[in-house]
Amino acid sequence: MSNNNEKAHHNGQSGRLPRKRFYRARAHSNPLSDSHFPIPICPSEVDYAQHFPHFFPSVMCDQDKCDAPVPKVRFADIGCGFGGLLVSLSTLFPDVLMIGMELRDKVSEYVKERILALRASNPGQYENISVVRTNSMKYIPNYFEKGQLSKMFFLFPDPHFKEKNHRRRVISIQLLDEYAYALEVGGIIYTITDVEELGDWMRTCLENHPLFEAIPEEDLKADPVVELLTSATEEGQKVARNGGQTFKALFRRIAFKE
Repeated sequence: MSNNNEKAHHNGQSGRLPRKRFYRARAHSNPLSDSHFPIPICPSEVDYAQHFPHFFPSVMCDQDKCDAPVPKVRFADIGCGFGGLLVSLSTLFPDVLMIGMELRDKVSEYVKERILALRASNPGQYENISVVRTNSMKYIPNYFEKGQLSKMFFLFPDPHFKEKNHRRRVISIQLLDEYAYALEVGGIIYTITDVEELGDWMRTCLENHPLFEAIPEEDLKADPVVELLTSATEEGQKVARNGGQTFKALFRRIAFKE
């Protein structure tokens, strides 16, 4: 069976999980380059009914149901990779809509097929997660309204080691302005990396931004999401297998202080 045929055979609609070897992609991509994929003009243009059909009333719904508040995405996994965090969060928060944002086309296609397969083999579950191929460094305001999100995740982002490439890093003072716009007051940014220098960079950026404050250690212990930062992702599992260190920075969105 050819690769293409076997890939089709393992389509998520069958309930069989896709195989990563058919969705190989470069580990790194340039987030500053132009990519060819559709971009919504504004958040109201995003058709989330396609992403979460279980949560949206059908066209033929009765009037009472149609008048119900439109559900909105509340969690965003930025650079979601192969979707491990989304899958774990889905069952932990079954009523919360969450979306992964991934720039690499093959990887985002894998996540899409993975979710379809999980839905097919687990009826009623995993309906609250989806993925979109996009450049989150450019288009966050195109997807989310002001204060829409309660959690944003930046797990094991590309470190872009060379100083000339630091402007490609997904956490920066400038980009934190956009993340602060999308996050509600009290919303949380979760970051983790196995690169100490990048960990220091992300923490320093967050500490120096006027709309974020570090979360106390006692609050972190009570947050069930913290454990998933390493255990749920492929990158985190690899670091754990190799006995590596991780460096977390978790910050809460605060109101502007005059």
